[in-house]
Amino acid sequence: MAVKPLGERLVIKMVEAEEKTKSGIVLPGSAKEKPQMAEILAIGAGITSDEKKKDEVKVGDKVIFSKFAGTEVKIDGEELIVIKLADVLAVIE
Repeated sequence: MAVKPLGERLVIKMVEAEEKTKSGIVLPGSAKEKPQMAEILAIGAGITSDEKKKDEVKVGDKVIFSKFAGTEVKIDGEELIVIKLADVLAVIE
């Protein structure tokens, strides 16, 4: 099933968190902090139709977003988040 966000919204999928610290300590699942990094899967028409905003993000970009942003949904067994463009803080290059 395809998800098409409306307006200035994005559909993102979380990027997996690191399982080890820099010093090599393996973290159990309960100790991991939820990452704020995700990959963009779909972009709403409100972004693609705006000349200024359409170059800011594109499908496939990895982004950092606000900690409590968006609505989590589960579609076809996959956990996705729908967020507003304003909740994207940075694009990782």
